Amino acid sequence: MTRPRASLVLADGATFEGYAAGFLPKEGVTTGEFVFNTSLAGYQEIITDPSYAGQVISFTYPHIGNYGVTPLDDEAVRPWCRGVVVRDLSPVASNWRSRATLEEYLIERRVPAIVGVDTRRLTRHLREHGALAGAFGHGDPAAVAAAGAAARGTDNTDFVSEVSTPTPYARGEGPRHVVAYDFGIKTTMVDQLAQRFRVTVVPASTSAEEVLALAPDGVMLSNGPGDPAALGALVEQIRQLVGVVPIFGICLGHQLLGVALGGRTFKLPFGHHGGNHPVKDLSTGRIEITAQNHNYALAADSLEGVHVSHVNLNDGVIEGIESPRARCFSVQYHPEAGPGPHDARYLFDRFATLMEMTDAPA
Repeated sequence: MTRPRASLVLADGATFEGYAAGFLPKEGVTTGEFVFNTSLAGYQEIITDPSYAGQVISFTYPHIGNYGVTPLDDEAVRPWCRGVVVRDLSPVASNWRSRATLEEYLIERRVPAIVGVDTRRLTRHLREHGALAGAFGHGDPAAVAAAGAAARGTDNTDFVSEVSTPTPYARGEGPRHVVAYDFGIKTTMVDQLAQRFRVTVVPASTSAEEVLALAPDGVMLSNGPGDPAALGALVEQIRQLVGVVPIFGICLGHQLLGVALGGRTFKLPFGHHGGNHPVKDLSTGRIEITAQNHNYALAADSLEGVHVSHVNLNDGVIEGIESPRARCFSVQYHPEAGPGPHDARYLFDRFATLMEMTDAPA
């Protein structure tokens, strides 16, 4: 296959060469915030994770696409990432589940890609300089460079309103009713909830009053994209739910719950993106290998009266908090693990236990 030559230019001027692949936008340029993901597999789930809205995903594993794609692995109705960067995009889809090649999928879903890039060099650059905005494409190199210099990242931007469901929907059966806020919720997360509870997924704009009118036994705060500092209105609704109903937060939901409890967030240099992050449960001493996708985290010195339950063993970042008095807990990582190890799926059962304890007579 003959591909058009393409370039990738970060906001600090760093330039990389490659070839255009996937969907080719007419204007020939795509912009976004560049982050790298260290997972060896699960590329379809990663590409369709709504938490990547506004970002371009660079895969550190050099060979991507060899087992194709299947609708069963989609984590959202469509990809929300701006594009992908790959060293070697496999033209062969060798798997009995496969229904198309990854490139066919990218074209159909209108996701631009750049391949043949020295992703090892790109990863080292992002590790040294942090997540950077930039541009890539097959357009005029000068235009790509200008777009890269002008590109903006995810700071102070609300992407949640773009990815959240416009209308409520229901899943699962069971004696307990959970209302799940969709800040960018993944299909696997809904599936894990639906295996245990009757679930109503509601738009991010749903008020606390509207949530309580649904008579939930518990409230889930989902993952999602962007900067939690831009989501003050959501924090206010969560604050009205704290102490009223049991709450379980994941990823962005963890950050928003932490802010509602009086904490603050900060941006990590290059975030946590991958399926191999070691996390320690401080209550048991157990080490979990976790799936993660976030650029922001809770500041340890901002939390008062809140117990830190989990920490990242790579850099010490807070990975979990809990407040027994307020009947809530949250984790920064992804216990639904789509993709990733299943070490942390017990947390959905812990949520069920919290609701059972709430039901118990004093």
